[in-house]
Amino acid sequence: MNVLLGMGGSPDGFDALEETLTRARDAGDELTVAVLDTSDDHDPDDVASEVRDRVDEAGIEAEVTQLSGHPGSQLSQFAEREEFDRIVIGGGQRSPMGKIELGEVAEFVLLNADTTVTLVR
Repeated sequence: MNVLLGMGGSPDGFDALEETLTRARDAGDELTVAVLDTSDDHDPDDVASEVRDRVDEAGIEAEVTQLSGHPGSQLSQFAEREEFDRIVIGGGQRSPMGKIELGEVAEFVLLNADTTVTLVR
């Protein structure tokens, strides 16, 4: 399976990276990690460097690329253009009432991507 992981540097994104690396190793998935510019809190260059380090530690070959512009839109368009089988994104917290609360990027991708989306919580 050709998998695209979108992440912006949050702890949820790195959790999704670890789970996706494990699955890629176990299932033989082809993996591309798209680093998104999602906030002023995380420098995309630093995030990309950390991702490359973790990919190397996992012993997996994966492409790491950076996307600029609106994160959700760029991720969805990239997935469609490159014909990925699945998009993986991290995120989603439970509200005090037990409902899932999604961040802006996760919500955009879930509602707009033509590619199957997996949300890692």
